[in-house]
Amino acid sequence: MFIILGIAVLVDFYVFAGLKTIIQPLTDRQKLFIQIGYWTISILAIAGALSFDISPALQGSKNFKTYIFSLILGLFISKIICTVFLLIDDIRRILTYGFFKIGHTISPENISSAPSISRSVFLSWLGIAIGGTLFGTMMFGFKNKYNYQVRKIKLKFDNLPLAFKGLKIVQISDIHSGSFQDKKAVEAGIKKVLQQNADLILFTGDLVNDRHDEMHDYIDIFSTVKAPMGVYSTLGNHDYGDYVRWDSDDAKKENLDKLKAIHAQMGWKLMMNEHVTFNRNGEEIALLGIENWGAKGHFPKYGSMEKAYKGADKYPFKILMSHDPSHWDAEVKVKYPDIDLMLAGHTHGMQFGIENPYFKWSPVQWMYHQWAGLYEDKKQKLYINRGFGFIGYPGRVGILPEITVIELV
Repeated sequence: MFIILGIAVLVDFYVFAGLKTIIQPLTDRQKLFIQIGYWTISILAIAGALSFDISPALQGSKNFKTYIFSLILGLFISKIICTVFLLIDDIRRILTYGFFKIGHTISPENISSAPSISRSVFLSWLGIAIGGTLFGTMMFGFKNKYNYQVRKIKLKFDNLPLAFKGLKIVQISDIHSGSFQDKKAVEAGIKKVLQQNADLILFTGDLVNDRHDEMHDYIDIFSTVKAPMGVYSTLGNHDYGDYVRWDSDDAKKENLDKLKAIHAQMGWKLMMNEHVTFNRNGEEIALLGIENWGAKGHFPKYGSMEKAYKGADKYPFKILMSHDPSHWDAEVKVKYPDIDLMLAGHTHGMQFGIENPYFKWSPVQWMYHQWAGLYEDKKQKLYINRGFGFIGYPGRVGILPEITVIELV
């Protein structure tokens, strides 16, 4: 924390240097007002970060963690963006001075003739404008965290048994109930789920942020999620409590056991490295569900495809629920080419990006090749839900919370 704060202070001074450049035309009174405002906000941000680190009360405050700390983080990221442009300008100034020095012999007698290369007002304005726009956009995104979008897609498979033609699946993922603060908004989202009249509802992991009791206020809402063919679920990386310091291993295990019991209490069938089959008019398909399996080094591999797949090879069509989409490239395509459709979540689309019919971008794509929507490789398909909930940043910019409706044809 103190290393990060040290960096934050250095960034503050660096950005302040750029700020002074663009406010030069103002009056002394205006400049003083802006400078006092800048340092007041910066000092409050640093004080807030320090308070969070040393105060157990603030660490347990959902409001503080959800909004204030996000504001502090957003401010820091915006200043980092601004710093990039100021750094480009400083490199320009150093190179300009260097070229002058190479072309002129500077002696103690004429050193005063060396040019004073001022900071670029344009680049300073550009850096602060982009950083400020980013910060403003993140604040605007607060209102989108419950703006649930229903995305409908038809997926064609040549080997789909005729009896299952038109099967309607609703996928939700990454609920992260520990981040919710508006129960009515969540309930409105669940009503949208039920309005789709799905045959089958699948949840692909991360019911909570860390602890089972985050669900206590929401069990009644999610218990209403029903479908004729059932509701099936898997575990995500957050469900195991790996990001919490527990008093003992037994306490951590108890938390997970209670979370599993909540799935059962809501009437959801939690798939723990296993498969089930569905029968229509004598034709069958298989649904496999595994525990979290991430190909990235810091994510655990609790899942076992070997266990889930055993005995499923005889079914002509297979759907896999696996929370982390990196599982698709790392194992599913390589070892299980007869998995027709994999459903995942995990990335949230980073809750920040740009999506339109012609262009899709998010910083998360620098870590995950597949990060939102549909991907295909030969006959296999992967669909990644953008997440029902949110974590960390309490908002959505461009990448909105999703309820996926998949029709098999």
